[in-house]
Amino acid sequence: MSEIWPSELKVSKDKRLLTVTFNDGVVAALPAEMLRVLSPSAEVQGHGPGQKVTVPGKRHVTIRQMVPTGNYAVRIGFDDGHDTGIFTWLYLRELGESGDEKFAAYESELVEKRLSRDPR
Repeated sequence: MSEIWPSELKVSKDKRLLTVTFNDGVVAALPAEMLRVLSPSAEVQGHGPGQKVTVPGKRHVTIRQMVPTGNYAVRIGFDDGHDTGIFTWLYLRELGESGDEKFAAYESELVEKRLSRDPR
């Protein structure tokens, strides 16, 4: 088991931000849109190399629910119905540390594929 785990998970009142406080004092502010489009689910990541999906239209997505998964993760449900992503503590930490770069890469993919963050 990881030595990193959250001491607090807090969803903002507008449900657009998850703030994770880790046991070592590091705090990560993770927008719902980023969590949704970078979800670790097979629906987004695919089942193998080259199957990753660029998910458009999620600018206004919100967090609907969070369900603990064992003592290592949380399953996050979003208001668009997506709820199969199991976010491990390590993945949440990774998003806190490098989420901006990952989201910038996602935005570049949207441009390349002529897609938008805005819903149709």
